[in-house]
Amino acid sequence: MEDLIKKLELMKNEILEFKRPKDRRIFINIKRESLKNFIKFLVEEIGVKHLSTITGIDLNQEEMELLYHFAYNNSIAITIGIKIPKNNLKVPTIIDIIPGAIFYEQEVHDMFGIIFEGHPDLSPLILPEGWPEGVYPLRKEYSIEKLREVLKKWVMEVQ
Repeated sequence: MEDLIKKLELMKNEILEFKRPKDRRIFINIKRESLKNFIKFLVEEIGVKHLSTITGIDLNQEEMELLYHFAYNNSIAITIGIKIPKNNLKVPTIIDIIPGAIFYEQEVHDMFGIIFEGHPDLSPLILPEGWPEGVYPLRKEYSIEKLREVLKKWVMEVQ
């Protein structure tokens, strides 16, 4: 674990916050513009091979957060976080570095509307065909009641 931390220190200029709440758990918040280089560093220099998932979080009216969850050496969990302003929900895709991210990015796009620039297909993966454009179910501005209204209207239009 100490060797891993030493290697991560090479990227200290890109790191905004580093936490190690448990022995085998690392949380790293990085600069948004460093995402691609940091992921490339994890894969090429550290040897991270498994992306477990990408989590989107609607933090507040101004920003969202993306968390990239990695498994390293079968026992160390590394989470890389970036914050994204809601007035510019664009981040670069990482599928050229980790091809398996393709569906995770598509899912986050469906649920939050985050655009992964360079992704070959951001068509709906989870949401049904014909789902209203611009309605992202996991954003805080959509309460359960509001989503029920959208769903009711959508069902009527589809029938």
